[in-house]
Amino acid sequence: MTHLSGSARARYVQGMFGRIAARYDLMNRLMTGGQDVRWRQQVIDLAGLPAGGRLLDLGTGTGDLALEALGRDGAMLATGGDFTLEMMRVGRQRPGGARVRWAGMDALDLPFDGGVFDAVISGYLMRNVVDVRRAWAEQYRVLQPGGRVVCLDTTPPPRGWQRPFINLHMHIVIPALGRLITGASDAYRYLPESTEGFLPAEQLADHMAAVGFREVGYCHLMLGTMAIHWGTKPGDALQLAGPVVAESYGPGKGDQAW
Repeated sequence: MTHLSGSARARYVQGMFGRIAARYDLMNRLMTGGQDVRWRQQVIDLAGLPAGGRLLDLGTGTGDLALEALGRDGAMLATGGDFTLEMMRVGRQRPGGARVRWAGMDALDLPFDGGVFDAVISGYLMRNVVDVRRAWAEQYRVLQPGGRVVCLDTTPPPRGWQRPFINLHMHIVIPALGRLITGASDAYRYLPESTEGFLPAEQLADHMAAVGFREVGYCHLMLGTMAIHWGTKPGDALQLAGPVVAESYGPGKGDQAW
């Protein structure tokens, strides 16, 4: 699974998330002991969104982050973008889901003009993209000057006394839960494999700085197996007129907005 690269890996990830969409939220709660709810709250805190702001939740899945933001500010324009339509269909049925502007999109080729969002946030997106630098560059491009990017994702676990317990959880408990809850144990073998093969937090931060983000920082969570990263696009925020709408577009950029 993780040995795949390029378009083959993208297709595998897309199909995998499609298969587990119906039980994705339940599995997240079980795998983290419910802590992921608090982490997503931290993501919204760090995004520093203005009242009525424009938010892109990239790799939105079932919309956890977008819905958290809308729960705080109902006047916000929240766009949820993902390349797995099955996940977004589940999200649209959630309470408040109709308030999110759902759109199929590719994180490496976003269907927006530059400088249109006050914040771009993501949860468990970056370890799945095939080109980390390009994904950061696209998020940078669509942000307003002064806008914030915040990312929650797994990170390779540290070595130390806790490593055997982390390995037990990642390689035994999570796949067993995945098989029991979703019937797709391979998807939950992919999780630990993609985590261990992902960039360490400091290297992910280096990629952010390389595309232009400033005030880059990160913190570790859950015994060092999760991290939240944040950064700012330099410049003063602009005032834009009119709503941000993801247009329909062809297979080269994703699936239709809906």
